[in-house]
Amino acid sequence: MKIIFAGTPEFAASALQALLDAGHEVVMVLTQPDRPAGRGMKLLASPVKQLAERHNITVYQPEKLRTAEQQAPLTAVDAEVMVVAAYGIILPQVVLDMPHLGCLNIHASLLPRWRGAAPIQRAIQAGDTETGITIMQMDAGLDTGAMLSRHAVPITNADSTRSLHDKLAEYGAQAIVAALQNLPLLQSNATPQPVAGVTYAEKIRKEEAGIDWQMPAADIVLRLRAFDPFPGCTTLHGDTLIKCWAGTASSEQGVPGTVLAVDAQGILVAAGKGAVRLTELQRPGAKRLGARDFLAGGKLQVGEILR
Repeated sequence: MKIIFAGTPEFAASALQALLDAGHEVVMVLTQPDRPAGRGMKLLASPVKQLAERHNITVYQPEKLRTAEQQAPLTAVDAEVMVVAAYGIILPQVVLDMPHLGCLNIHASLLPRWRGAAPIQRAIQAGDTETGITIMQMDAGLDTGAMLSRHAVPITNADSTRSLHDKLAEYGAQAIVAALQNLPLLQSNATPQPVAGVTYAEKIRKEEAGIDWQMPAADIVLRLRAFDPFPGCTTLHGDTLIKCWAGTASSEQGVPGTVLAVDAQGILVAAGKGAVRLTELQRPGAKRLGARDFLAGGKLQVGEILR
């Protein structure tokens, strides 16, 4: 099938690779413009662009797709379908209507739950036990299009956004290949999204990183899992900002933020209800470390207050 592919991060690159492996003709890749990254703030190509260039696929990187001039390269390739995965740029209706079979989106949730920018993180943060992949026929709304297929994926207590992302990327890649094999049938039986059960996954903000030790321990642990690898949860030990990457909830009680115990198994900190045993931490400029190695680089004392 003759495809335009639109996507930017690793999640999307997995789907692009699967489409290429399945023998589809990807005639153009849309991806966001190169962005500054790293300490040197050098321009970095997206994972999707890097993959496209390795396969000699035409790459188009507009800032927007609002004008006829910006849209002209898409019209010229005369694609049968556009596949969209975490592209990050709004597609106006005129673009959605360009491919003969429309635009399909690989969305990392079981719609209508968690429409929006951060469905993986918000599902973990909310304590959901299940998420999945929805292949959707795109319309001009925010993830409001009719559903062609849904594929459930369990969320385990061991999952962080990092691990769940990788699972969903694999499922999404498989799901879009399967959808294209049966596209006319799926489109004729597309299911409108129900009104009931709609939730929105707002973009993760760096300001959410700070741990509020007044929260219940179970909710703090969910945030640790949801914010790994970005933005990471943080707490202050004196004037030092420590990133907290992993932990478990415990039933111990104390004044919120107080260090209750320090040992090789972790740093036990009182929360609003229960306590959190922090098991993986990181000092500024250092690597992520397990509790034992972290403590070797500088002690925390029982009774100290984290904030």
